[in-house]
Amino acid sequence: MHYFEHLTALPAPQGSSVALGYFDGLHIGHQTVVRRAVEKAADRGLAPALFTFRLPEASRIKGPRLLSTELKHQRAAGLGVELYMAPDFEEFRDFTPQEFVDRILVECYQAKEVFCGENFTFGSKKSGNVQILSRLCAQKGIGVTVLPLLQYKGRPVSSTRIRQALEEGDVPLANELLGAPYQIDFPVRHGKGLGHTLGFPTINQHYPEGFQTPREGVYITRTCVEGVWYPSATGYGTRPTVNGVLPTCETFLPGYEGSLYGQSPVVEFYRYLWPTRKFDNLQQLTDCVMSAAEQARRFFEAGGEEKA
Repeated sequence: MHYFEHLTALPAPQGSSVALGYFDGLHIGHQTVVRRAVEKAADRGLAPALFTFRLPEASRIKGPRLLSTELKHQRAAGLGVELYMAPDFEEFRDFTPQEFVDRILVECYQAKEVFCGENFTFGSKKSGNVQILSRLCAQKGIGVTVLPLLQYKGRPVSSTRIRQALEEGDVPLANELLGAPYQIDFPVRHGKGLGHTLGFPTINQHYPEGFQTPREGVYITRTCVEGVWYPSATGYGTRPTVNGVLPTCETFLPGYEGSLYGQSPVVEFYRYLWPTRKFDNLQQLTDCVMSAAEQARRFFEAGGEEKA
């Protein structure tokens, strides 16, 4: 997949089929839009493309982020996207709907087909909707396919619904809506080294500003290190037993020995086990971590089907 971080003419002389949207999380509703664009590209001999954008980390325009940029790229590539453009929002935020079509869809993408959800808006101050998009694109000979919002268990699939599920600790629902396990890949940072002292070294990852955080507590997870997946137990919270103040995300990988400082291992979340608690002593904390790790081991030995 070719990635472009500024508005530019893309290498698509044959024209392109473009999926439009912010696509936070690339959930199953977004995947439907992207797959339709990719399928149309194959049918018509066009380049399968995606247009999205980047927001400042502290921005709340679209709500807290669900995926890192790297994970978003990987998932888009896995869906068959070959041309991926994600400029800063500031580059085009003042475009009128006409300018959006002319300068992005025509000049950058040489678009022949575009795909979006029914709630797609564009142009300065969201002045364009799908009806305006269809009219403006028709004038340029661009086909427009507007897809209804995907439903799951009687409600629309949305990034907002996924964020709510994570806040409630309902990881299975979040994963169903995402179409893949909820993942983080933040750099490993140095902690207090308490895990080494207690006999279960952990990796420490901090959620950057602007990212959605899960419910505080302990989770069954699995962690990828150098292509190998390890059952793991992850605690997110303030670590009250050791006088923590700022929330941290600590993952225990039984069976792994080595240093991951500065690396960005992928941690996948599967089940919420129990809330953060303050223990009377460090032995109780150790027992809790070991219990969570054992539940993770059983969970994955059972194929990820065992009820936690």
